[in-house]
Amino acid sequence: MPLTMARAGERAIIRRITGRDEVRRHLAELGFVVDSEVTVVSELAGSLIVQVKDSRIALDKGMANRILI
Repeated sequence: MPLTMARAGERAIIRRITGRDEVRRHLAELGFVVDSEVTVVSELAGSLIVQVKDSRIALDKGMANRILI
């Protein structure tokens, strides 16, 4: 299921990242790699704030839908 389906406070493991090579590379540079753990911190109007590794990152709904957990 896409990351947008996760609730605030929920931890999840990234299973797959979809999209073009540039999008996947950009997400990997931010720390979103397969088998890493992410935690949804909060959600506002479809956009998410997630914690990955030691960083909190804001993602819009389109980008968060490319991350499958």
